[in-house]
Amino acid sequence: MLTIHLHSLIFRSFHGMFKEEKILGNDFEVNMDVSFEVKEKITRLQQSVDYVSLHALIKEVMDQPTPLLETVVQELAERVRLFDEKIKAVSISIKKLNPPIVNFQGTVGISYSIIF
Repeated sequence: MLTIHLHSLIFRSFHGMFKEEKILGNDFEVNMDVSFEVKEKITRLQQSVDYVSLHALIKEVMDQPTPLLETVVQELAERVRLFDEKIKAVSISIKKLNPPIVNFQGTVGISYSIIF
């Protein structure tokens, strides 16, 4: 298997359950790994997975306000599955960089992995 990594992607999005999150938004870090089987030496983009298009797909999903990050990662995984039939597995993590928690330092997030 060959894995393509898209890591430390930062998006300003409006995901969240609280009114303030829907108005002010938050910064999110997305990490995605997609894996596919390699049957021959890769010499052309068509034999691989286009990470530029994957980035556009991630941005499109992150631009859609959604109450739960669980829903966001599942939607991303489904969109990746439909994006390229070569992809056999995806792993996604999303961190909310400034969660609305008083006196909180750190991040909160979610991870999701699936084999197709």
